[in-house]
Amino acid sequence: MEVQLAKSAGFCFGVKRAVDKVYEQIETGKTIYTYGPIIHNEEVVSDLEQKGVQVINDKESLQKLIADWQCPEGGNVGGAVIIRSHGVPKEIQELIENSPLECIDATCPFVKRIHRIVEKESLAGKYIVIVGNPGHPEVEGIMGWCSGPMTVLETEGEAEKCVFPQGTEICIVSQTTFNYNKFQHIVAIFQEKGYNDSVVNTICNATEERQTEAREIAAKADAMIVIGGKHSSNTRKLYEICSAECANTYFIQTLDDLHLELPKAAILVGITAGASTPNKLIEEVQNYVRINF
Repeated sequence: MEVQLAKSAGFCFGVKRAVDKVYEQIETGKTIYTYGPIIHNEEVVSDLEQKGVQVINDKESLQKLIADWQCPEGGNVGGAVIIRSHGVPKEIQELIENSPLECIDATCPFVKRIHRIVEKESLAGKYIVIVGNPGHPEVEGIMGWCSGPMTVLETEGEAEKCVFPQGTEICIVSQTTFNYNKFQHIVAIFQEKGYNDSVVNTICNATEERQTEAREIAAKADAMIVIGGKHSSNTRKLYEICSAECANTYFIQTLDDLHLELPKAAILVGITAGASTPNKLIEEVQNYVRINF
């Protein structure tokens, strides 16, 4: 039996950059906080917590930290708040920047680009349409850089129902990890309506490559394993894509979740992983499958 690992599986550029920043800051001896989990992988976040990194989950907790902050007794290196890879609303970033704590921005540069786009287009009077998952931290961050009207949608049905007054100028952007094909279908719906729109495909290249490769492997695999955190949007998209191509698709967070029931005639098992999945975990799963099946 052959095991094929997707070349694009594992940490993307933005995730690796963010995680590296946190580990670098730990070495300085500062008191380290992250605004939200730095990435959507419970194993990584747990390891950072064991090293003393504390997670701030909302604006109220941040305000309390800032109000109560005092440099640790006898210390002179102070504290730092690291902005997660998904980014944060402008209001949150400014709160940190204007506080006694150091602000370290680990926002993925591809996400940062979306912030600049929506800020500029919003100020120019355009209605911002964000194609993505409502409630996802990246989407909430993007919303927080809009100064005017906006809407978030994630399905073609929602796009069909979306109506703007005649003459409204709209700007369409996407969550970086959104399903590329679904984004194109949604854009086509708005263009058929005849709106004066500008479309910026802000799905990052790594996401497009990962989704394309996962689809190609799943289409020929007898079983497909998708590894990633349960809160990871891009991993859920991979699972959705692979499931459409391969009936025996498994979504796991760790090796303990792998309960593989292979067809007797299985020849190929494919493996892919989300952008927040550590290489160590991917190697563990790959080795396990090679040895046991």
